[in-house]
Order: sequence, then C-alpha cells, then structure tokens
Amino acid sequence: MNGPSVCRINGDLRKGQQRRGARTGLLAAVCLTAVVTGCAGPATPSKPAPAAAAPATGAPQPAPPLLPGLAREQEETSSEAAARQADLARAALETAQRWGLDRPPLKAPARPAAKAVLTPVQGVKLKDGRPPVVFRVPTQDKVVFLTIDDGFEKDPEFSRMAAELGIPLSAFLSDYLVRDNYGYFRDLHKQGVEINNHTINHRNLKVLDYETQRREICDQQDQLEQQIGVRPRLFRPPYGEYNDDTLRAAASCGVQAVPLWNEEAFPDHMEWRYDDRTLHPGDIILTHFRGISDWKATMPDLLRKVLNEVTAAGYSLGRLDDYL
Repeated sequence: MNGPSVCRINGDLRKGQQRRGARTGLLAAVCLTAVVTGCAGPATPSKPAPAAAAPATGAPQPAPPLLPGLAREQEETSSEAAARQADLARAALETAQRWGLDRPPLKAPARPAAKAVLTPVQGVKLKDGRPPVVFRVPTQDKVVFLTIDDGFEKDPEFSRMAAELGIPLSAFLSDYLVRDNYGYFRDLHKQGVEINNHTINHRNLKVLDYETQRREICDQQDQLEQQIGVRPRLFRPPYGEYNDDTLRAAASCGVQAVPLWNEEAFPDHMEWRYDDRTLHPGDIILTHFRGISDWKATMPDLLRKVLNEVTAAGYSLGRLDDYL
C-alpha cells in the first residue's frame, strides 16, 4: 500500500469509526512512518544490501590507490633516484677514462656475512692444527682478489688511483722493504687496504729451521701490529715456499690462513697457473709493489692492466680478507 492512501484511510477512521480504535492506532503508526520517509515508495522494508564477500585467506589484496599528491611525490622520488644513478654512472665513467681504463670496473658483491667454509677441494689444502693453504677461495661470486707483495715501491699515484676507483686490495709486507716508510702503508690501510704478513726479511722459509721461521713470521706479526694497529690474520710465505714447520710457526702467532695464488700480474701481461688461461670465481692474483726500475712501467700501469683484464672477463675485484 502506498503512503498517501494510508494517510486518507487513517483520516476517515478518525471521523467516526471509534470502534476500530486499535486498528486506527496501528494504521496511524504506519502513516507516521510513511510521512517520515516522504510518503512515497512501498511501505514494505527494502531488502538489505548483500554483504561484501570476505577475501580468501592468504590471497594478496590490491594496494589502495595513492592520493594524487602522494602519487606525484612517489614519481618525483623515483625520478630523483634515477637521476642519482645516472650521475653516479657518469662519474664512474669519467674516473675510469681519467685513469685510462677501457671501461669502469665492475662493482664487487656485498661483503659476505660469513667467511667461506673451507673444505679439502681443489685450491684448498687443510691439515689439523695448521692454517689452511688457499690458492682459490670457494665462492660462487664472479669475484677475484688482487694481492700485492713486498712493499718496495711506494707510489702515491697508485694509492690515489686505487682510492678514486674504489679498488679493494690486500697487501703482504716484508719489514726490510717497508721499514723506511710505514706511513705510506698506514695511509693505504686507512683507505681500506688490508695489511698482512710477508715475513721480516723475505727469506725462503723452506730451507730454514723451525725457530728461524718462527722469528721471521712472528716478529713481523708484532711489527705490523705496532706500525699499522691491526694484527694480521693472513700470511704469505716468500716465493710461495713453505713446509709443515712454516705452517706450525704461523699458527703459533695467530695466522689463520695462508693464501697463495693462481695468476701473477705484470704491467704488460698475466701469467697463469692453469692451461685454460682464464679467471675462475675466487682466484687469487699476485703482483708486487714495483715500478720503473723493475718493470719499465708504473704501478698505475699495472693496476690498469689488471682492471682491464678482470673487467673484460666479467669479474670484479673483492677484498681477500672479507672472504678468507
């Protein structure tokens, strides 16, 4: 029944049909309801709207739309990040070109959360109670390690080049070659170069007795701790020559690993241990602090050769001490 009809019926009932008072009261209530709602539309209540379906448990829900202002801000932030990346890439290219590189060096992977677990595989020699001897670090990263021995040449252009390019290095020093200028190597250490042990006098340890070997290794541990401020974890025997006494002596004064090498770098060529003449993940590259008097080339020439070779092969340089 429509709202207006109910109102008229209710008026007639009030004029004379008192005996139907109960019904009148009921209809009056209906009329009042119709008036409040505009006396239009059906008096019967409308069906309730169906409830929204509950999302399936675990189903991904679409993100609510961003307000226009927030969307613009997010776009601006993305644009700023892209611009910063472009600026960094341009700066890296300019720095590489300034040092004569074919292209910018590849960025090394993030420092691993834990050092490699060494097992007796190719490139790793293990013996109970002795520091491991490592030619190649077990890793799946396309990363190799540049290590520099002795300390004869102290070229400020080399340290500047390594710093500007952000090149990670590990140095193995012999006291008799660096005692005149430990300050150069302290500065290298401050810019991130790890300083390690290469004996006091650079003698062939394999032909020396245990006590003499221990003095060569442990005295240099003490000297480097005093001069650089950090006691080395790594030790490399001169010429790569060692025996069990060498490892026993190194262990007695805190050495944790003995890295050797798979490749040796020069300013004009690389020498390879294996016939495939290629880099492998985790390879250790050896070179020396040398200069014009030995190589007819400079240490920046050497670093340029290594970086071009490593980058062309799709590898980056990492810091050996971070992995070993």
